[in-house]
Amino acid sequence: MTLPDIDWTALAQDLDTHGCAIIPRLLPAADCEALAALYDAPAGFRSTVVMARHGFGRGEYRYFAYPLPEPVASLRAALYPPLARIANAWNAALGEPVRYPAEHADYLARCHAAGQIRPTPLVLRYVAGDYNCLHQDLYGEHVFPLQVAVLLSEPGRDFEGGEFVLTEQRPRMQSRVEVVPLGQGDAVVFPVSQRPVRGSRGLYRVNMRHGVSRLRSGRRHTLGVIFHDAL
Repeated sequence: MTLPDIDWTALAQDLDTHGCAIIPRLLPAADCEALAALYDAPAGFRSTVVMARHGFGRGEYRYFAYPLPEPVASLRAALYPPLARIANAWNAALGEPVRYPAEHADYLARCHAAGQIRPTPLVLRYVAGDYNCLHQDLYGEHVFPLQVAVLLSEPGRDFEGGEFVLTEQRPRMQSRVEVVPLGQGDAVVFPVSQRPVRGSRGLYRVNMRHGVSRLRSGRRHTLGVIFHDAL
């Protein structure tokens, strides 16, 4: 697929400054509604998770099976290369030896060779009273450090509440919270687990978690695009 015009330099700066970056209108409304409708066609998914059964919160999500539907497959492949450049810059700054290949197919080959063969893109569904506890999407040895969530529903029309939330645990400091406002089709790029932050004594790591606040009314669907596969 053809991505909208994205200023990747500004996006990288937002990630460095705020720990997240918004891509406005990444998906058109028609694609959002079609993807949300897939949730009621479980044959295209490999598993369903009811959050309350695992203490994850309230709500449900379903992981897609391979082959991924469009536009999920194309979106995953198109977003990966510029995000890999950012991830490699982060690792270089932190002195980490791991580097990510330029193409997503090559990174998936690395995951699959390690036994991480289950696809991780997913659709989440929340109804009134549902929420998602703060968490990290870690599924095996190989973890791509950035991921993307796309809001498929329209705030104010389809639901109220249900804000996307990030927390940042800073060493010897109180945690910082970021609430990310999204409209239908908007995407947020954010760290899976950690990111580098520049302090007075140089770079250090902060631990990141993400979640969704309580939905007050309606129904909310989200597409999650995770670039590493699962064991």
